[in-house]
Amino acid sequence: MNKFNGLIKLVRFELPFSAGVCVLMGQLLALGEFASVAVSFFGFASVFLISASILVMNDYFDVETDRINAPYRPIPSNLVTPNEALFFSLLLLFAGLLLSYLISVTVLLISIVLAVIGFLYNRYLKKSGLLGNLMVSFSVGMTFIYGGASVGLPFHKMVLFFGLIAALIDLGEEIAADAMDMKGDELINSNSLAIKYGQQAALKISRLIFFFVILLSFVPFLIGWFSFVYLIPISIMDASIAYSTFKLLTSKIEEGRKFIRWIYLGATFGLILFIVIKITIA
Repeated sequence: MNKFNGLIKLVRFELPFSAGVCVLMGQLLALGEFASVAVSFFGFASVFLISASILVMNDYFDVETDRINAPYRPIPSNLVTPNEALFFSLLLLFAGLLLSYLISVTVLLISIVLAVIGFLYNRYLKKSGLLGNLMVSFSVGMTFIYGGASVGLPFHKMVLFFGLIAALIDLGEEIAADAMDMKGDELINSNSLAIKYGQQAALKISRLIFFFVILLSFVPFLIGWFSFVYLIPISIMDASIAYSTFKLLTSKIEEGRKFIRWIYLGATFGLILFIVIKITIA
């Protein structure tokens, strides 16, 4: 039972769940309506599994830094061995690629790109600093493109726009998370912005990115993409970002990690509420 619990903790459920929600949102934005049940399920499940695979592999490669930054994680706390984590990651990846193939070859190719980026980041580029941050944020933005591709419209203007917003939110989170993980990152000679320029400088850069995201979030209303009822979920997302960003500047490390988590949870809740409103209005 402890082994099973350890494997579940490796997945970090809320992160792949958020990725799956982004796929559903990408489908909705591209079509203006919901995709079929099969395409919705395969799209959500495939990205969930691929994202989970990348996260598990992240723990596999991050054992040494996790012993300092997060000793409670399953591998450093000996709930799961590194080899078990690696096998589990590959199993999740295979399942995710199979489901993506059931949608289309194009979606499978995007899945492979996401998996390769995840591997390169985990194995080689995590300590590269901004480059690694950009790779992760690009992958997050690609979940919207993935959703659009699953319904044949990967480059729909609203899909690209919300993909950009998602990428920027994640970029701000990545930079802020590096500011919280400086102690362990110094062990691997990381080139993060926090280590190069200091924790407060990194957090200020993160704050500027989040401020830009909040400004961008009002653009769809100014150009008439959405009715004003959708300001409700967007405002929830913006409020979680603004509050958490403010608190990050004065928080201790453990508190800071909590507020970073609040940012993506608030953004995910906003997207879910957006989808619920669309169902209700339809």
